[in-house]
Amino acid sequence: MPKIVDPEARRREVAEAVFRVARRDGLEQASLRNVAAEADLAIGSVRHYFGGQADIMIFAMRYFAERAGERMRRRAGRLAVPDPAAPPAEHVATVEALFAELLPLDAERREEAEVWLAFTVGARTRPELRPLAREMHDDLRSIAVRVLEAAGRVGILRPGLDIGAEAARVHALVDGLTLHAVLQPESTGPEEMRTILRRHIGELTAVPAEDGHGAR
Repeated sequence: MPKIVDPEARRREVAEAVFRVARRDGLEQASLRNVAAEADLAIGSVRHYFGGQADIMIFAMRYFAERAGERMRRRAGRLAVPDPAAPPAEHVATVEALFAELLPLDAERREEAEVWLAFTVGARTRPELRPLAREMHDDLRSIAVRVLEAAGRVGILRPGLDIGAEAARVHALVDGLTLHAVLQPESTGPEEMRTILRRHIGELTAVPAEDGHGAR
């Protein structure tokens, strides 16, 4: 009886193999052959699902974005449907935790950050990757806007903030911390990133930070 293969599971296997190759050897080494070998698959199996290296990279980055998005959706419920009895500091902690999901604070998020950086740099010289790189950039800015708008609805932001401008600042902060953590991990570790993020969120809110639960 022929083996039944779950196409989505197989695609996820390939995406994880892309992550490992890109982190270890660089984006340019994530060829069909190398990715197939990393995933312990025949190259024909990989070709069945992907037309070439660009297709593999684009799928892997979308998979990465969905993985990060799912983590954020799990945390976002507290702001989307706020508990009227919850103290304001709890909402501040939720905002901080949402943005922390975009920082390389653990092994999974560090893996994503390293591959994101390789993909973003690669897109500068590979036109086929640029649309997705731009889409991911715009999506992060949109996420920052939505989180801050939700924070405004539960009444924890300082009055008079320009949401668009503050979203751009948060976006730049997240990207900058991620870049530093990937390139200089010995000087920009998880605790420093948490502290910097917490201070920035504290500047945006009208709630004492010491009552919050902090990013994880």
